[in-house]
Amino acid sequence: MSAEHETSPLKRKSSLVASAKAVAWAFVGLRRRSDLDRDVASLNPLHVVAVGFVGVFLFVVSLIVLVNWVVAK
Repeated sequence: MSAEHETSPLKRKSSLVASAKAVAWAFVGLRRRSDLDRDVASLNPLHVVAVGFVGVFLFVVSLIVLVNWVVAK
């Protein structure tokens, strides 16, 4: 392939919704190889990292809230 046809990973067009779906499936651990290959080719890595950090933050906060709710009872 020539360099003019390759796009930089940071200039890929993708939506945050597609990144969020890919990260959610990654959290679950269920993903087809073909879907992974498609995501690698189309998703912006910065979107995936940002959505991943938000997902981890929300997961940790939800665990803290759940533990505090259970301990308070």
